[in-house]
Amino acid sequence: MSNNIVLYEKKALPTKITLIGIAVFAIGAGLLGIGFANDIARASYNLIIAFMWLFSIGFGALFLVALEHLVGADWSVPFRRMTEIIAGVLFIVPILSIPLFINLDQVFVWLNPQVVALDKYVQNKTPYLNQSFFTIRNIVVFVIMIVFYLLLAGRSFKQDKNPKTNSNKLSAKVSAIFMPIFAISLTVVGMDWLMSLEPKWFSTIFGVYYFSGSLLSALSLLTFVVIVLVENGYLSKYINEDHYYNLGALMFAFINFWAYIAFSQYLLIWYANIPDETLWFVDRFNGSWWYMSMGLIFIRFAIPYLALLTRPSKSNPFRLKIIAIWIFLTHYYDLYWIIMPEYTKKNGLIGPVYGITELSVPFIVIGLAILAISIFSRNRNLMAINDPKFKKSLEFHL
Repeated sequence: MSNNIVLYEKKALPTKITLIGIAVFAIGAGLLGIGFANDIARASYNLIIAFMWLFSIGFGALFLVALEHLVGADWSVPFRRMTEIIAGVLFIVPILSIPLFINLDQVFVWLNPQVVALDKYVQNKTPYLNQSFFTIRNIVVFVIMIVFYLLLAGRSFKQDKNPKTNSNKLSAKVSAIFMPIFAISLTVVGMDWLMSLEPKWFSTIFGVYYFSGSLLSALSLLTFVVIVLVENGYLSKYINEDHYYNLGALMFAFINFWAYIAFSQYLLIWYANIPDETLWFVDRFNGSWWYMSMGLIFIRFAIPYLALLTRPSKSNPFRLKIIAIWIFLTHYYDLYWIIMPEYTKKNGLIGPVYGITELSVPFIVIGLAILAISIFSRNRNLMAINDPKFKKSLEFHL
């Protein structure tokens, strides 16, 4: 590739992107506001879905940034800046958690003294499941994710202003420190906000389950955004089908990984047949929840698996966009399946509920994701043009 060729021409995203994000979020916030006025508990459960969805996008994207630095990947350099920008939703997550902390008693039965007094299993978990320690743990996680975002993405942004700065080696060292902390932090958040909704239940594989879904959510959003930006001339025209193939192959790999972890979790609990473990799945097989549980197999796994099975499908931009949207929305399906049975059980219902409160969740998440992308891309290159591997990355071919 000649040195005289322009590899990337900076173009700012149109201001209408911000307006679209505000409008979509406003619709979601309005619907959720109506939900809070009608049923605080139901609205709080749905806000947990939105919170965990956004957290999985941001933390999953930050994991992808760290992974690239750690393994020294070349092919993903053209996409790293957009991954860093998407990870910016992490700054929104603590704000979204504020109404949840105000209404913790609406969703967590372990905050009810009467429930704790009557259940020895919940009593045994009170050193961990108490409001003070819960709050401290989550604040620590919020601080950790912001600090590592500034260390990884912030350093990359500075590279745009100072082309002579080569921080790749330092970023690789930071990423090595980040990985185990990421694993613990993601597991803690998954246990706190998802698993403890049913305090008697436990699963040693649940953190990995949430991790697999988080990676799919972040990766699918990145794939969709990158393809749309390339098609509209905001990224380098030298991004080719081999780059797309790797994105498609990663989505395909994590679809299989999610299915493996989901099946392993179910199989181990089914085989052991311990009441304190099986009760969680029993709730999801009761009434019309059974249909949603069966639907998870096809919607979350079989359909995207078959859609990405062939080699050409992994490098077809149009198909990748459709499947990326599908995978992104199935994470909502998955989180709803994890969270809402606890609400319906408490209210004597034996099937899913869906109304304007539930409809608010995708509007809130999509709106805030658009806003984060718009805000964090402002006055910045959309590609890490001063990365020493940038030119080599555009020449990537399988």
